[in-house]
Amino acid sequence: MSRPESDALKEKYQRESDRIRQFFIRPFFLSVTIGIPFCIYKLLFGIATIRFASTSGSVLEAFGWLVIGWAGADLVMNAGRAGLDLAGREAPFECCTIAQAGRILHMPMVFLAIDTFISFSIICFMLWSGWITLQTPAETVLWYGATTLNLLSLSVVSLYNEIRKL
Repeated sequence: MSRPESDALKEKYQRESDRIRQFFIRPFFLSVTIGIPFCIYKLLFGIATIRFASTSGSVLEAFGWLVIGWAGADLVMNAGRAGLDLAGREAPFECCTIAQAGRILHMPMVFLAIDTFISFSIICFMLWSGWITLQTPAETVLWYGATTLNLLSLSVVSLYNEIRKL
């Protein structure tokens, strides 16, 4: 293969690679594969908290409802960002309530990282506390779906990044 042909192939690969990378950072992809699954984890945690509170007579019930409200607000924000992205418009809001608070303080990514930490903590708590067993079969399907979307997208993006380094 001649030098110009090799350069042309590299340039074509770079253009296609940039197109794939652009898809991975679009609000639609991020909301569907990260944001909405995190909302599902929060929602199921809120439901499990209410169930646990009803068996123990605890004040955790109000906390559970608060978490469900938080999950609902985040779900609306993620769906809104995904929809606006599909419509070719930029969202005037962040993907979740915590990042929105960070936007007000001019550091949404720091607050988004905090939301991510909280979401992962919820996942760990649900697993290690045994509250995962409080789920109905339908809720379990939601949990599995959220986990599948989240983990497969992470692995596809990681694989893409590693191939791109070659």
